[in-house]
Amino acid sequence: MMAAQIDRVMALSEWEDKWQEGRIGFHQPHIHQMLKDNLDKVLCGRQQVRVFFPLCGKAVDMKWLADMGHVIVGVEISEKAIKQFFEEHSLEYKEEPVPAIPEAKVFKSSDAKISLYQCDLYKFSSAIEGHFGGIWDRGSLVAINPCDRQKYATLIMSLMDKDCRYLLDTLEYNPEFYKGPPFFVPEEAVKSLYGDACDIELVQTRDAFGERYKAWGIDSLLEKVYLLSPKTNLN
Repeated sequence: MMAAQIDRVMALSEWEDKWQEGRIGFHQPHIHQMLKDNLDKVLCGRQQVRVFFPLCGKAVDMKWLADMGHVIVGVEISEKAIKQFFEEHSLEYKEEPVPAIPEAKVFKSSDAKISLYQCDLYKFSSAIEGHFGGIWDRGSLVAINPCDRQKYATLIMSLMDKDCRYLLDTLEYNPEFYKGPPFFVPEEAVKSLYGDACDIELVQTRDAFGERYKAWGIDSLLEKVYLLSPKTNLN
């Protein structure tokens, strides 16, 4: 079934256009319930966890976790999305260049709890911000071009600290009826991408189908959340 979408490609400029034009139906104005439900599994009792948000948009989850005392780092191609995040939460911020990434910028909250990088995700690396104890992947793996998934997974795994807990949100539907994004990511794809290096646990499944998705031409939609942690027995 994945073959139906394998050639689907979106340019970064298309995502920027979506933000410029306000076509951001993928943005959730509330804290994601499945993050709430599984947060304890990510934190494992830890304080001040450094949490990475790939393709972060203006996710309100970032402010929620920062208010708990955690340190947030996100990457997003749209400068408008990043500025809207700070403005909508009335957060003061400063804008700085990123020497390691030409033309990139980083927007930092005045308390340094939130740093959002405006750049191509694949130009980001652990050399810039080190490793992370937590990752919340909502609207990221399901948004990248299917042909880039291995490159994406390799990057994400390179950012994981040895005690990292990676919460991954995926969608399952019939890709013959809708070309994406968001793209169809079945369990076998998660295992193929991450199974060699990570232990993978399916922690929650919910029926996410609603009236708005009928326009996609589909009649069912499952949202699944996995918890990934680095295998400890790798040599």
